[in-house]
This record gives sequence, C-alpha cells and structure tokens, in this order.
Amino acid sequence: MTTTPNRTLAAAGAVMIYACVIAFTDNYVRVIAEDAGLWQFHATRTAMAMVILVLLAVPLGLRLRPRRFRAVFARSAIHGAAMLIYFGALAFLPVAQVAAGLFTAPIFVLLIQRVAYGQPISGAQVLAVGVGFAGVVMVLGPEAMSGATFAALLPVIAGALYAMGNIATRQWCDGESAETLVAGFFGMLGVMGLIGMAVLLLVPVAVPEGAEGFLQRGVVWPTGSFLWWTFVQAAGSLLGVGMIIKAYQIADASKVSVFEYIILPASAAWGFFLWGEVLTWGAVAGMGLIALAGVLIARPRADQSPTASRQ
Repeated sequence: MTTTPNRTLAAAGAVMIYACVIAFTDNYVRVIAEDAGLWQFHATRTAMAMVILVLLAVPLGLRLRPRRFRAVFARSAIHGAAMLIYFGALAFLPVAQVAAGLFTAPIFVLLIQRVAYGQPISGAQVLAVGVGFAGVVMVLGPEAMSGATFAALLPVIAGALYAMGNIATRQWCDGESAETLVAGFFGMLGVMGLIGMAVLLLVPVAVPEGAEGFLQRGVVWPTGSFLWWTFVQAAGSLLGVGMIIKAYQIADASKVSVFEYIILPASAAWGFFLWGEVLTWGAVAGMGLIALAGVLIARPRADQSPTASRQ
C-alpha cells in the first residue's frame, strides 16, 4: 500500500481545473454525436491526443513509458470500460439517470477500500457521501432515480468500475507519472474504438439519424465540425484527465472522489453560458449539498494534524 502523504488541498485544486475543462468539452459531445459515432470518436481523439503528447514529451520532459506495464494496463482497461459503458448508456437512457449512476462511485470507493485494503470508514466520510449523492439527485431531478431495468443498472456498473480505476491510480500505480497514466487511458480507449469500428464494419446495423445514432454508427467520412471538436476534446481531456490523475496520486481516493461532484455545477454553468440552460432552485440547493460534502470529506480526522489535510 502506498505511503505517499496526502495533499488534500492541492488535490482539490487539480479537481477544480479538471471539472472546468471537462465540463466545457463534454458539452460539445452533442455536436460530435451529430456527425460521427462513439467508436470513431474515441479512435480519432486518441490519435490526436497521442500526437499532442509526443510533441510535448521532449520539450516538457514527459515520461510516457510505464514502470509497471501490467498495473498501468489494468488501470487503463478498468477506466476505459467505465467510460465506454457510460457513453454507451447515453444512447438509450436519460443523461440524468446515467450521470446519477456514475456518481455512485464515491460509495464504491469507500466500500472497496474497506474490504480490499482494510481502511476504516469514518462517520464523516459516510455522511459526506450520502449528502453529496443527495445533492446529485437534486441537481439532476427526480427522474435520475427512475427505472429499475438492467439497462438502468449499467451506469451504476460504470460507477463501480470508475471507483476501481480511481483506487488503482494510487494503490497500483504509485510512482507512475501522470502523463504515463494519461497515455495509457487514451491508448486503451483508442484500441476499444478501433475494435468497435471493426465490428460495425463486419456486422453493420441500422443507424438512426443525428445524435441518436452515436452508439451504432460505424466509420463515416469526418466533417470539419467533427474534427475540430474532437481536437478540442483531445486537448482538453489531456489537461483534465492529467489533473484528475494527479489528484488521485496525491490524496486518498475517498477524498478526491467526493471533490469530483464539482463537475456537476461546472457542467450546469457551461450549459447555461453555451446553450442557455437554466437551473431550478432544487438544482441550486443540490449544489449547496455537494459543496457541503466536500467540506465534510476534507475535514482532518482526530488522529490527523490540522495542517495534514491542507497540504
């Protein structure tokens, strides 16, 4: 188990950068989905991201080669599967329901760390997860919890995998550089994208028009809009994913996973500025609960010095 000291405040700052960048780029997935498919998107974004990484590697002194290939490969596979399920579920479930399922991740983080690593669960952590999840439901609306089919469980499965990947960042990949883990994550999604494209090429299926065909659409001739916004996604995701990986490297997953709730108000803010989407008072109250959850999770324990959680 890693003995790297916690730097909770620095992790919170990294998560803030991640949330602002990813919330902006993800708002344009709806534009990308109009012209191409999920699989081509992941393959193209990975190609662009790898070119950017290679170009930056020498001047910035980036270390892309993993020290423990199997650990990085396993983490990349887990996180890649989580994101594929998440984006795939968007094809046939409401966005609110999918997002609510993914944000069960902090609950799984606490359970996995307790069962697999024997880490104690404090009352403040349990309360923070409960408060944060209640805030998520209020932000997304009551429809987030509707549905009881297997399809409705897919986002929760994505949340469990996402939690496992976040724990693996610190427990399995201690000592790996953030850029190594970023490269592994994008590389895995790129491979999954190529596999999906090959399958749809060999076994074509009917594809609905526009964004509704995002999951079923195979290889198409890329439009200028697709290429531009995929490049924005690649560049933004490199920065955002790098920040969230750094956060999980320098603080416990149980703390960082609750900070991630900030991406919901960040997404809502970008939605308002970009598309004119207005929040309800219930959503505003939910954001307050999300902020409260972050405060509770960041409080130092009784056996921890007051400055330890602010490093």
